[in-house]
Amino acid sequence: MTRIKLFKSVESELEALEAEVNDWIESSGAKVSDIKANIAPQSQGAGGMGSFSHSDILIAVTYE
Repeated sequence: MTRIKLFKSVESELEALEAEVNDWIESSGAKVSDIKANIAPQSQGAGGMGSFSHSDILIAVTYE
């Protein structure tokens, strides 16, 4: 049966997100069939001009 696992983080924590996904793949024993990722465009933060918030990152892992 095909399943999906979603991971979400922000771009400032990209290395931690990569480690989380890789650790899950290894520990779950999932047979991964596809990985898709999306990064949201940066938007101006509440701090005013020149202050940008970090973009959200979503990773979708399709597995058996």
